[in-house]
Amino acid sequence: MSTIVLAYSGGLDTSVLLKRHILDGNDVIAMTLDLGESDGTAGEGASAALNAVRDKALALGAKAALLIDAKERFIEEMALPALRANALYEGMYPMSAALSRPLIAALLVETAQQYGADAVSHGCTGKGNDQVRIEIAVKALDPKLTALAPLRDKPMSRPDAIAFARANSVPVPHTVDQPYSVDANLWGRSIEAGVLEDPWAAPPEDAYAWTAAPGKRPSAPDEFVVEFEGGVPSSDRMSGAQLLAEMNRQAGKHGIGRIDLVEDRVVGVKSREVYECPGSIALITAHKALERLVLTRDELRFKALLDQKWTELTYDGLWPSPLRKAIDAFNASLAPRMTGRVRLRFHQASCVVEGTKSPFGLYDERLATYGRDDAFKHDAAGGFIHLWGLPIELNARVEHEALTMAK
Repeated sequence: MSTIVLAYSGGLDTSVLLKRHILDGNDVIAMTLDLGESDGTAGEGASAALNAVRDKALALGAKAALLIDAKERFIEEMALPALRANALYEGMYPMSAALSRPLIAALLVETAQQYGADAVSHGCTGKGNDQVRIEIAVKALDPKLTALAPLRDKPMSRPDAIAFARANSVPVPHTVDQPYSVDANLWGRSIEAGVLEDPWAAPPEDAYAWTAAPGKRPSAPDEFVVEFEGGVPSSDRMSGAQLLAEMNRQAGKHGIGRIDLVEDRVVGVKSREVYECPGSIALITAHKALERLVLTRDELRFKALLDQKWTELTYDGLWPSPLRKAIDAFNASLAPRMTGRVRLRFHQASCVVEGTKSPFGLYDERLATYGRDDAFKHDAAGGFIHLWGLPIELNARVEHEALTMAK
């Protein structure tokens, strides 16, 4: 008999997995995280749902069931570094699921050490990205622990999993007609499987939960001002989790953050994924705008390359890599100047920057204006052009002379 810490969401896969571990004679510690699955909304509804997940694990036979509030830790350790890197996988996806996996792995390891467990377990299949992200992070934190992936070693189709659940009195919310697989945290909500597996099929409206349908969005726009202090967003003294939850609501009611992406998975296959990321899309939009105001051209160009690399490392499960940490250090060196305000306009699925302001802003109206207060030295431009283009001019002259001599 082994003691296993299971990352338990209460959904189809992990409920089936919990029961399978118990039937195999193991003690199971079910670990459930509160990462803001309900968009971060606090209150009785969200708490009751998470408590129900914990109660379900105990009812299924778990030796212990933990409910860990990890929202602020997720914001501090995962979301803020992603924001500083403007992380958008393949230019679109804010990587809500990818960001949560290293934290899940860390808490699995911490819980395993607390309970003296031999192994940790997850519900990932052999086709997904998350197996890579969780297991590499576990190895980096505690190489002695075994990481189990039963649904990879003995795969089950969703209809078979539903049948197993019914045969073993495991209550699950899935049906064969609507077998969506949903993962959510404060940074976003991902939806896959079912009819979404056909990239030609439009996502059904019932797949969405955080973003309003076109006919239900406000007719008038809303403004939202994000304040940054040292690269950290804030508004009205709210905590990071509270701010993101509020942005999810405000941007979501305008339909912002719907993403339909055929993406390239780590394991080499393409996958059609649908996402709702209203708050993270709005924050990244604001962060990029502030960067354009306060960073130099060379910093922006170089940072764009590092942002892409940071995103690829994180998506590909290499969160523990020294390179990712080095890029974080570079971004941290820029953070003190990332102070200011960004005014966003939400309307009909669009998030538009309408204003930026910062004490570190490099925009100088006296140099940019074409009005009477213009302080730019126009007569210096001619000499600049001559020197800037001198290598090209010289090359063209030499080529011309060489071709003339050859004739």
